[in-house]
Amino acid sequence: MTEFTTDFENLRGEFERVMQEYLASVALKPQILDESFRYSLQIGGKRVRPVLMFAAAKMLGGKISDVARLALALEMIHTYSLIHDDLPAMDNDDFRRGQPSSHKKFGEGQAILAGDALLNQAMCILLSECRKGRTYLDAAELIADNAGAEGMIAGQAADLAWQGKQAAGEGDYEFIVRNKTAKMLMSAVAAPAFVYGADENIRALLLEYGKNLGYLFQVTDDMLDVDGDFEKLGKSVGKDAAEDKLSAVKLYGMDECVAKADHYHELCLKLLAQLPYECSFLEEFTGFVRRREK
Repeated sequence: MTEFTTDFENLRGEFERVMQEYLASVALKPQILDESFRYSLQIGGKRVRPVLMFAAAKMLGGKISDVARLALALEMIHTYSLIHDDLPAMDNDDFRRGQPSSHKKFGEGQAILAGDALLNQAMCILLSECRKGRTYLDAAELIADNAGAEGMIAGQAADLAWQGKQAAGEGDYEFIVRNKTAKMLMSAVAAPAFVYGADENIRALLLEYGKNLGYLFQVTDDMLDVDGDFEKLGKSVGKDAAEDKLSAVKLYGMDECVAKADHYHELCLKLLAQLPYECSFLEEFTGFVRRREK
């Protein structure tokens, strides 16, 4: 196990403790809501967004506890988006993280409500964090904005709108990726800079890093949908082509996707090099995204 892998697993373990502590304080009614609410949160995943937030906080000289509840809210927002993304009206996927999707286990109606509950509980957490002062309010606003109608939801709407449309092009794809994927990663890496009142240049660099990391993440995800392995990914493959979705592979072909992934990888590293901090974990993380198989 490499030092990066050890550090990643330690940060993921810290988040799991934060999440379990929260879940121990929650008892939703009726029971099926409580079960479906917990199910999708607890079936695993890499916890990319909380790991990034914890790493960024430590890089800036802070502590995990400073951003723990912000990371929890962000992961809950991400999880709700996966539940809704898997619904028959969206991507219609029966599996998530190697387990039955929420709608396959609980039914479509309960899955929708589980996603709604996760989103609303996340917003309650963000509102609670705002009581800590102006910098937390700024961080919470960043997360909420990037998850909302001018962020992730806009990206999902565009993704659906352009499905099967031959007129869709590079600008449309860039809009989808920037909003649906990149803005959540921007929240993860930049929220700690807002919490600590970092100067505008630091915030801008981290936001730009998060954006390009999102582009890298999506291009590699699109490639994995073509040549990935269900056992490693934990979700269905080949769906982009089957549903004629606007993907990087559809636009550029696999060879150019490889070149684009390399470009975003190098751009991310150049942005990190401009930060006045020790960035080795984020550098390694960028390489991990470029090389990922799941």
